[in-house]
Amino acid sequence: MEIRSTADEDFDVFVDTVHAAFGRFPETPVEGGGLWWSALEMDRCLLALTADGRPVGTAATHSFELTLPGDTLVPAPGVTAVGVLPSHRRQGVLSAMMRHQLAESRARGEFLSVLLASEAPIYGRFGYGPATYTAQLTVPRHKAALAVPRARGEADAPATGSDNDSVEVLRRAECGEILEVVYDRYRRAQPGALSRPHRWWALRAGQPPISPAPRYVAVHRDADGVPDGYASYSIGEPNTLTVDETIATDDAVFTALARFVLGHDLVSQVVFKHVPPEHPLRWQLADRRAGEVSGDMDWLWVRLLDVPRALTARGWFMDGELVLDVEDPFLGEHGRYLLTVRDGKADCVPTDREPDLSLDVSDLGSVYLGGTAPSTLVRAGHIRAHRPGAATLADALFRAERSPHCLHWF
Repeated sequence: MEIRSTADEDFDVFVDTVHAAFGRFPETPVEGGGLWWSALEMDRCLLALTADGRPVGTAATHSFELTLPGDTLVPAPGVTAVGVLPSHRRQGVLSAMMRHQLAESRARGEFLSVLLASEAPIYGRFGYGPATYTAQLTVPRHKAALAVPRARGEADAPATGSDNDSVEVLRRAECGEILEVVYDRYRRAQPGALSRPHRWWALRAGQPPISPAPRYVAVHRDADGVPDGYASYSIGEPNTLTVDETIATDDAVFTALARFVLGHDLVSQVVFKHVPPEHPLRWQLADRRAGEVSGDMDWLWVRLLDVPRALTARGWFMDGELVLDVEDPFLGEHGRYLLTVRDGKADCVPTDREPDLSLDVSDLGSVYLGGTAPSTLVRAGHIRAHRPGAATLADALFRAERSPHCLHWF
């Protein structure tokens, strides 16, 4: 078997092979783009070929930036289009492609990789761990009133004011540049967020609101008229308004957009897709029980390729030191590192000191963005704590300024 990089002339073969791996047929192109594979970068795609040259597997990466705690932006290859023909599964094809792909990322100088896992058991064995989480929030229209936070000594009361004067409703085709600019501003300050390269917007490759699917977009503007948030939505049966994503540069903008969609007429319920953990919206409802959470799941998975570089790249919010003993079974590597944090910066060097924590590289990927508490993985038996207080210190050290969250689908 041969694993090789592709060129532009391999595009059709790559697309046909990945669809065959999942038993699907390519969609018919639509005017204005919209096909997810149109954003593939052929110099970052791989084909697995049999000895006689038949393609049996595919894998690819997108060139993204990932926002780390501390508003640091780093290159993050986004793994996608991974598939093996049913006739060649469980023969080592997937493992060979994953190993080849990780080696290529290292050769490019990249120290981490990310993906969205179609099935949870698949990618842990390749060193990836779930690092951000998302859920869906459904609010019945008749229970959608938001509460105004009370002043001291006053009771809560339903909100009666309106932010609608600052919200403009546009069709998706009318606001492409606005969406691109607002999203880019948002993702630079949100831990766990990925960039959306301009070519994605230009090709309209992906899910709404990137794709050409018809959508209305509620655009919020600040006091100077500058767009600072949007909610992409559609209404379907049974009278359900579904918000694809809500992008806001601060909580007040999110609240204004939420109030707008929750106040839509002739709607029985509003569904917010991709609500981050611990989001304040449920607390803002006058009836806190009105918001039903469903679809709670992992989203972005992270894989570290260079532990010292990764740990020194992100920002930190308290001082301390830990010795981490990290196993990487898939790549056959092992390292013990002294992590020292002072004044928001980290130093990470090899050490012979006794470890505070022993963990798999996939578990380090899970805690890296601050969305998974190390103590949770200690209690689950994933991480081994070698001294009292080590897990508590790790929780405090790895905490981010706010919960990491990723909206981008790829």
